[in-house]
Amino acid sequence: MASNFPCFAKLFPFRPPRDSTSSVGISFFHEKEEVASGRSVAAQAAMAAAMKWEGVDERLGKVVLEANLDQAPERRRVREAFKDVQLGIDHCLFKAQYTGVKTMESYMLNSTGLEIFSKCWLPENSRIKALVCFCHGYGDTCTFFCEGFAKRIASAGYGVFALDYPGFGLSEGLHGYIPCFDSLVNNVVEHFSKIKESPEYQGIPSFLFGQSMGGAVALKVHFKQPNAWDGAVLVAPMCKMAEDVVPSWPVQKILICMAKILPKEKLVPQKDLAELAFKDIKKREQTSYNVIAYKDKPRLRTALELLRTTQEIERRLEDVSLPLIILHGEADFVTDPSVSKALYDKASSPDKKLCLYKDAYHSLLEGEPDDTIFQVLDDIISWLDTHSERSVPFG
Repeated sequence: MASNFPCFAKLFPFRPPRDSTSSVGISFFHEKEEVASGRSVAAQAAMAAAMKWEGVDERLGKVVLEANLDQAPERRRVREAFKDVQLGIDHCLFKAQYTGVKTMESYMLNSTGLEIFSKCWLPENSRIKALVCFCHGYGDTCTFFCEGFAKRIASAGYGVFALDYPGFGLSEGLHGYIPCFDSLVNNVVEHFSKIKESPEYQGIPSFLFGQSMGGAVALKVHFKQPNAWDGAVLVAPMCKMAEDVVPSWPVQKILICMAKILPKEKLVPQKDLAELAFKDIKKREQTSYNVIAYKDKPRLRTALELLRTTQEIERRLEDVSLPLIILHGEADFVTDPSVSKALYDKASSPDKKLCLYKDAYHSLLEGEPDDTIFQVLDDIISWLDTHSERSVPFG
């Protein structure tokens, strides 16, 4: 899914407090109360209130609520206990049946010594048309809603590959913590480069696929490897910060200083936009089944890194040169569709397409009515089909 906190641009206005500047540290920081689970009291209460798990035994629910998800071993334990429940929920992505798709999960040490979780979905009985490398949104993982749309794309003949970033999902690292966005992107580049260099995938077209914050990741990967990809699919991408949410320069300086001192501390978000991301109420409630998603208050360094990243991407929209399709809901209150229009207008690529969906919210692939979800997937697959054919080498 696009996560409970899909985009910092709208989530964190970074408003200075109304009282004196000296109180900024108090105003910006979290409630000091923390529970044994590693979640704040407020976050645990909100999570408990949101849970409507039909058929889930009370003991299992308690295991999830009391788990300390700060580190990967506990996240892995919770996911293992809950994964059958997740895949059994009444959501169109999980109810759809796709034959001839095999899945594989693995853990691999990256060059920085972190154990990274990855997953792939492959067509069993047909040649792979292209590699589709998926970058998930903030707080998310590649083991929940991603399962559903990855299977749909794989059933159309594509190899879909995804990883959990360090600190997210089942990968090692402090939960929800991005100490350096460029390092996160380097991890993604390293992982997908190894896949593309595998002998069985030599000469096969490859595409980036980024959702929400993953759109920013995909664009940064493209900036680092401008000629390495045959195109990109961007779903409600976080690629520019709205003018009304950019903090003033003095406030940015304060944030930078605070991040140096207490980078892992959690901020109090000014508003919870979870309900704005999912249009379908039932599907919105089902986000609680994504039990290893990061749903707590964002960490200070993470917020600062995303602020810097959106500012960089905003400056570099003209540097986007690869073929791309941008898909966005016209009623998205999380990432403004005008941002995607700006990307479409300014990208230097001569091969670009913008798809806007009337009345659709942020989570196009998970939170819309069934027919909209499958329309978006069909649009993605149609674009991939066209561009895979163009990219296949002649010989």
